[in-house]
Amino acid sequence: METQGLTSMTDEAQLCWRALGDTSRRPAVVMLHGGPGLPDYLHGIAPMVAELAPVYRYDQRGTGRSPWRGRHSFARHVDDLAELLDAWDVPEAVLIGHSYGSTLAGRFCLRHSDRVAAMLLMCGPFVGDWRSGDRAERARRMSAAQQERLRELAELPHRTEEQEAELLTLSWFTDHADPERGWHWAAQGARHRRPVNWTMNGELGKEGRVDPLDEHLAELRACMPARAELLGGANDPRPFSALESLALRLGLPLTRIEDAGHEPWLEQPDVVRAHLRRFVQGAVSATRSTARVSE
Repeated sequence: METQGLTSMTDEAQLCWRALGDTSRRPAVVMLHGGPGLPDYLHGIAPMVAELAPVYRYDQRGTGRSPWRGRHSFARHVDDLAELLDAWDVPEAVLIGHSYGSTLAGRFCLRHSDRVAAMLLMCGPFVGDWRSGDRAERARRMSAAQQERLRELAELPHRTEEQEAELLTLSWFTDHADPERGWHWAAQGARHRRPVNWTMNGELGKEGRVDPLDEHLAELRACMPARAELLGGANDPRPFSALESLALRLGLPLTRIEDAGHEPWLEQPDVVRAHLRRFVQGAVSATRSTARVSE
């Protein structure tokens, strides 16, 4: 059973959310999509665990069905999640963040660790000097003509809908291990993950460079829930070694999904499903056991 709604934030922004499963059950899973600047795209993985716990997803402010204009900051996005948990009557949640969503999950945990029952960070967050390796690998996966066309499109002051879709397809197809299927998935995403909020992307990117998550890892390690893990695709153009380094610094287990890129559930759905179900089942069992003891 899927439900949806609009929730007003304290600054009057309205965020659109969806819930799958029995929302009376606790704890709840909250899936945080990436971008930043994209609407929610995690509808394909929510059903993998919805009978184990209710799954909430939402379009971050300024994306999808959560229209909003104004300045973006990590603090405001963290506040949004806290206010949504209040609206859903979810005291603590199992957070599953993908890409930028993993960064949001980490920053939320820094401020609201008491509301995080467990945390699975998928394909991120990437810290340290990972961008040079990412750029080099993307260039290796593209032809010279594709690279030149991507530069041309990125430099246009204004793009038509067709040009925007072409730019996104060229930008995203290298995210996948299989280039042919990757082109298909990227073209689909370019049609459906729209419009991209480039202002949001730029503002949060700038804040991340000024105040990188790298500088808060010791604090994050100290406040993380007992059940926290990392997961990544072995063929993500973003260097897997960056996730390995993060796992060491946070003291977390890291699962490597072979023959998969930045969205591993597309290329290895059965492997990802099994991992998510194991993680959520363990988090749910641990939380309910703790609740019984406290009673």
